[in-house]
Amino acid sequence: MAAENTSYDVIVVGGGTAGVVAAIQAGRADAKTLLVEKCGMFGGTTTTGGVNFFSGFFAWGRPVISGIGWELVVKTIKEEGKRPPDPAPLASLPNQPAIMANPALYAMICDEEVVSAGVEVLFHSMPAKVKRVRNRWELALCTKEGLLEVSSKVLVDCTGDANAVQLAGFPVMKQPVLQPATYLFSVKGYDVEKLDMEALRTAYKKAIEAGYYKDSDFGWGGEKLGDRLIGFIHSQGVNAIHVCDFDATGSKGKTALELAGRVLILKIYRWLRKQPGLEKLELSFIAPECGVRETVVIDGKSYIAVQDYERGRRWPDAVCYSFYPVDVHTEEGSGLIFRHLDKGIVPTIPRGAMLPKGSRFLIAAGRHIAGDREAHSAYRVKASCMAMGQAAGAMAALSAKRNMDPEQLPIADILALLKKHGAIVPD
Repeated sequence: MAAENTSYDVIVVGGGTAGVVAAIQAGRADAKTLLVEKCGMFGGTTTTGGVNFFSGFFAWGRPVISGIGWELVVKTIKEEGKRPPDPAPLASLPNQPAIMANPALYAMICDEEVVSAGVEVLFHSMPAKVKRVRNRWELALCTKEGLLEVSSKVLVDCTGDANAVQLAGFPVMKQPVLQPATYLFSVKGYDVEKLDMEALRTAYKKAIEAGYYKDSDFGWGGEKLGDRLIGFIHSQGVNAIHVCDFDATGSKGKTALELAGRVLILKIYRWLRKQPGLEKLELSFIAPECGVRETVVIDGKSYIAVQDYERGRRWPDAVCYSFYPVDVHTEEGSGLIFRHLDKGIVPTIPRGAMLPKGSRFLIAAGRHIAGDREAHSAYRVKASCMAMGQAAGAMAALSAKRNMDPEQLPIADILALLKKHGAIVPD
């Protein structure tokens, strides 16, 4: 349902991984909710970014994240006529495959569940102004018709870049060098078994020496020069490149990133088609947007250090679990810093890391919650962001209903509402 009102209990900005779940949770908890999304489709990285694989629902043979996010994934998989994965074979992280879901179906399942939760939707819109006036948040939304004024008791920022938090005047933190982005695309039209890999490796080395490529353009991994190209060919290009040195926090930076990413893809395509055996190579898919790993994080009331994450700290205000290895992408070296969690460790996410310092009735959910680079590299994945989104939606609904700032809500009440809607909450 398109937006029909101007006054809400909850406004969620960003209809991606965390935002869809936050809005559904708020709507199911009877909060009058508006979900604002800059694109014409929900799902964010899953759909417009093309990263349709989900990680982090299971840990050590048991589910640690469930609820609305898992529900959306399961419904999508069942819609395809497939059986959802069982936790039994997922006994340890190294053996956990990514859970795949059709991105188009996922987007439509999100549509269905958002609308059925009574949430109003506004696509092709983003905030231009965010201001706290007395006891409400007032937003000016850029729409195709012009500026639309709306307001809410509680505001939830699920943009991934803390855009609403920044517009509201609260500080954010940024690393001096950001992780590379990855533009999702795929190629086809060749038989791997018929390719002369050594000849390709030699041609690749010459291209590197001539400055046509940097080895870092082809992502991460490999022990010797050319390994990344061979990996690219075997994977048909999926999730295989790095677009480095761009800050995609704002529109100018993301524009530069998108242009540079497509320049790199076209360069790869043209070069590969000149190689023996790849003359009929086709570009079979390219995502509408470049996938971004890192921009900023909020300056939160709590801060997740990597030591907290890797030791599985149980925060007193923990609202959900998170589970994924430290996974920092770099332009240097192997292109990746990767560390598995020790067996049995399941980190938690504190409410305080989702609340900007000095704010009231403002919640952040998703990859931009407060934490250091290595912790961020782990909690930024989909299942964790879905769990944060559901926690944000629950807090927002309770906060609006009680006229109580999210920081003051009893943790027991938040967890009870989450459990009512299928979430797994920290002990």
